[in-house]
Amino acid sequence: MALRKYGSILALAALLSSCGGGGGGSSAVSLPPGGGATPTPTPTPVSTTCSLQSRQNWAFDQINEWYLFPETLPAGLSPTPYASVQDYIDALTATARGQGRDRYFTYITSIADENAFLNSGATAGFGIRLSFDSSASRLFILEAFEGAPALAAGIDRGTEILAIGTSTSNLQTVTSLFAQGGAGAISSALGPSTAGTSRVLRFRDATGVETTTTVSKADYAIQPISPRYGVQIIDNGGTKTGYINLRTFIDSAEQQLRDAFLQFRNAGVTELVIDLRYNGGGLVRTAELLADLLGRNRFASDVQGVTRFRASKSANNETRNFQTQAQSVAPTRIAFITTGGSASASELVINAMIPYLDPNMALIGSNTYGKPVGQIGLDRSACDDRIRIVAFATENADGNANYYGGLASSLTNSCQAADDINLPLGNPGEASTARALGFLSGAACTPIGSAAVGATSSTTIAPSAQRAPLSLPRELLMPARPTPAQREVPGSF
Repeated sequence: MALRKYGSILALAALLSSCGGGGGGSSAVSLPPGGGATPTPTPTPVSTTCSLQSRQNWAFDQINEWYLFPETLPAGLSPTPYASVQDYIDALTATARGQGRDRYFTYITSIADENAFLNSGATAGFGIRLSFDSSASRLFILEAFEGAPALAAGIDRGTEILAIGTSTSNLQTVTSLFAQGGAGAISSALGPSTAGTSRVLRFRDATGVETTTTVSKADYAIQPISPRYGVQIIDNGGTKTGYINLRTFIDSAEQQLRDAFLQFRNAGVTELVIDLRYNGGGLVRTAELLADLLGRNRFASDVQGVTRFRASKSANNETRNFQTQAQSVAPTRIAFITTGGSASASELVINAMIPYLDPNMALIGSNTYGKPVGQIGLDRSACDDRIRIVAFATENADGNANYYGGLASSLTNSCQAADDINLPLGNPGEASTARALGFLSGAACTPIGSAAVGATSSTTIAPSAQRAPLSLPRELLMPARPTPAQREVPGSF
């Protein structure tokens, strides 16, 4: 939800715990909406010194005014013992975090860095999304982004990183790094997210070939929809099925989404696979557009979603109805591919469709993260500070706003499936894609939350030391203090 006024942005974010608990990895997302009431922050005097205490005091003032759970804030908490603004914010929101209602969703970030990413996907890094299997101490590439250094070096989905160093003489194996400090040691070994940072990587690609090479991080822009596999029309037993993989909800996704759905509409597609398996969220206005593109058969009076603030800020409540677009389709069945990395804007779209399409839709893969709350973003430009504060709840037309445990229980249908990184995203043989196509054609499946995925899915893959295991869990790798791009695109480095 991108509501901008007086330097503020209304946004949703998903932030997965970096310590690996409850799904692992850390990811956050920002979602600004496309219209309606904009909260007007109470003016706060801006200090030109931007001292730590001044910034902490400013953060407290904003949280105290806007926080969705004011009853959980401590009556008095001195900022003095805390070494950073974020440490103080974490202490202020600890009670709500302990209740599972604010899992590090309230945080401080850079205005400039976040705007650069939200506008065009601009970031710096190798251009990969990483997952890890902590029990086996293994590190895998989930996908590689076009126009970035890693893909140019031959690193793509299914590659396993075996060792990391700053030179060939100090390479450390991934196994030894895990032994030293778990996932945090891996993040540290990969270095800061700044252009020019170089690392020597030893990796094994999906064919089993091992390579050692130097890869340097560079500035690039993440394309929200991959030009390689992001949009496809698949023949599913004689039925034309539209497949779309959306990495993140940002401004540059909007034209890509319109182009994709026009292609589907022109082909007469009414059955869809929407792959949001790693999508931690993004701009709400982009999420609203995606829901609109799924709403050709919706009336202008049909509610897409509602945002509700705390009682003292209820003047900012907003109801958003469907708005049919020129490229909209009228789906008869939708399979949403999700994992624990699917959050915020991803959940917003799925939740919006439940009142109108259930029971002809399903979650495929594993349960979503569970984030039915959203943030406002308040700016202090003199310090390049933007604070994102959990300030409102989101609900669908049926009033569903309580999916902190994920969306699987909110839908009639769900199907367990593995994330088979040995095959490209969107390949009809890839485990989650195949299960999604099976649901659309009426095949039976095991609901999410029942039997284990790995035991059933791994039987379709021949055992090989070179293959990434299909057994769960694999977690998205995230540093303790992610960049704006890493919050929006969980696992990116």
